[in-house]
Amino acid sequence: MSITGTLIVQMIVFLILVGFTMKFVWPPIAKALDDRAQKIADGLAAADKAKVALTEADRKVEVALGQARNESAQRLADAERRAQAIVEEAKARATEEGNKIIAAAKAEADQQALKAREALREQVAVLAVKGAEQILRKEVNAGVHAELLSRLQTEL
Repeated sequence: MSITGTLIVQMIVFLILVGFTMKFVWPPIAKALDDRAQKIADGLAAADKAKVALTEADRKVEVALGQARNESAQRLADAERRAQAIVEEAKARATEEGNKIIAAAKAEADQQALKAREALREQVAVLAVKGAEQILRKEVNAGVHAELLSRLQTEL
C-alpha cells in the first residue's frame, strides 16, 4: 500500500475512533464532569447559606448577651438598692432603739435625781432640826413639829 492509502485508512480509523468516543465515551465523562460541577455549586451554595446562618446566629447571640448583661446589671442595681434600704432601715431602727434607751436612761436619771433631792431634803431637815436643837439647847420633839418639818422639807 502506498502512503496515500495508509493515510486515508488512518483517517477513516481516526474518524471511527472519534465517532465512537463521541457516542460512547464522551457522554459519561461529560455527565461525570457536570455532576461534579453541580456538587461543587451545591457545596458553595450550602457554604454561603451556612455563612449567612452563622452571621445570623452571631447576631442573635450578641443580642442575647446584651440582654443578659442588661438584666444582670438591673439585678445588681436592685440588689444594691435593697441592701441600701436594709441598711437604712437598720440604721433607723438602731437610732430609734438608741433614742428609747436614752429616754429610759434620762427618766431613770431624773428619778434618781428626784430621790437624791428628797433624801437630801430629809437630811437637811434633820440637820436643821439638830442645829436648831443645839441653838435652843433644848430637845425638839419631831412628832410635835412634824408640820414645821414637812413645810421646811417642801421649801428645800
